[in-house]
Amino acid sequence: MVVFAVVVALVVLVVLYVVFLQRSLVHLDELRANAMSQIGVQMNSRWDGLTALADVMKGYAEHERTALREIIAQRAPLGRTASAEEIQQQEGLLTSALGWLIAVSENYPELKANTLYQTTMENIAAAEDKVRMSRMVYNDTVTRINRAVRMFPASLFASMLGFGPHEYLKEPDGKTEMPSMRDGGR
Repeated sequence: MVVFAVVVALVVLVVLYVVFLQRSLVHLDELRANAMSQIGVQMNSRWDGLTALADVMKGYAEHERTALREIIAQRAPLGRTASAEEIQQQEGLLTSALGWLIAVSENYPELKANTLYQTTMENIAAAEDKVRMSRMVYNDTVTRINRAVRMFPASLFASMLGFGPHEYLKEPDGKTEMPSMRDGGR
């Protein structure tokens, strides 16, 4: 009878642990998904800024404006379910588009002097700062999830509950720094 009571107590403890673990992992996964969503929102703000810049360029550089519109057409929506790879691809597109735009604007001093251009560039820079912060939050949350699913005894149950490690957001290959958007790229 004592053995039966001990076995029942152990089973109850294991079940309680698994329930607690599942709830903890769901909480961490929701934090990760929220951080990914925030990255998507801020990157969409940057894309919106590029679209606004294409409109500002009207009358200054029609050929360049058309080329910028083609780059913007490659934009993909990002949300809670976006992968680290998708974020990095969009980041690469944005970085190259902004670098190209800043280089083009050097040929049009009157464009750089336009207050709408300057305000839009400041807004894009602010969105970039928010993307950086959201990336840090995302990677911190991924660290917490990965640690939780790899540590014993959680590692025994995590995969059965549908949880596994997640990828970190890394700097794109060849990226050393974001083109300066402060003061319109000057």
